[in-house]
Amino acid sequence: MAAAAAACSTTSPTALLSSSNPRASASLPTHSFSHSLTIPKSFNGLRKPFQSRVSRTVLNIRSQSRRSLTVKAAANELPLVGNKAPDFDAEAVFDQEFIKVKLSEYIGKKYVILFFYPLDFTFVCPTEITAFSDRYAEFEKMNTEILGVSTDSVFSHLAWVQTDRKSGGLGDLKYPLISDITKSISKSYGVLIPDQGIALRGLFIIDKEGIIQHSTINNLAIGRSVDETLRTLQALQYVQENPDEVCPAGWKPGDKSMKPDPKLSKEYFAAI
Repeated sequence: MAAAAAACSTTSPTALLSSSNPRASASLPTHSFSHSLTIPKSFNGLRKPFQSRVSRTVLNIRSQSRRSLTVKAAANELPLVGNKAPDFDAEAVFDQEFIKVKLSEYIGKKYVILFFYPLDFTFVCPTEITAFSDRYAEFEKMNTEILGVSTDSVFSHLAWVQTDRKSGGLGDLKYPLISDITKSISKSYGVLIPDQGIALRGLFIIDKEGIIQHSTINNLAIGRSVDETLRTLQALQYVQENPDEVCPAGWKPGDKSMKPDPKLSKEYFAAI
């Protein structure tokens, strides 16, 4: 089976919604798949802008200068690592309500795990989304927010959250699911598949200064590891707190680090 077909289901539920009550019902588009992905037409109904129930405040914290072995890539060029993360302001579903999420509001406050997935109501996607939610407390202790993104509508997100896990749904999540129905966010992060209108499995770790420090992109059929994402975040925070040290392969908290120096690095190699 092709990678795209492996990543996507053949069914889509229906959620009833009304403009006066976002938890009420309305019909959702149906995803129909054979050997290739068929993307539903966008929702054409008029609706009022959603207002966030969460008051978010951006802290004005003076950026610290980047130090040892920190690469600053050229703006608006690949790779994204080393660049400022593209900002976005989008609708999302959180706690079964519609909210607004603006990436720049986390700058100066938190690290961000931003991950993209292809489509709601699919096979691999719910295993990743629920795995990050189940481990959310570990990221929260590291002052890190998790944000999931797909090109589905907020209505589809809401219906999926309201579907039980045993039926292929998500249940309640501990972080927002963002709607990138315009595909602008996926495009700005270089993960959009243009002819299918969906995103590859891209994951980005953004530091408190808003700089992308890590990225991985998987094809549609390959799920990601929460353990490796957490380990990479731990290594990132360690080297930012200890700018004269670097983390060797497979480094975990408590392991020996290395000095980025031809002579001093020999202490590490002599110890292993």
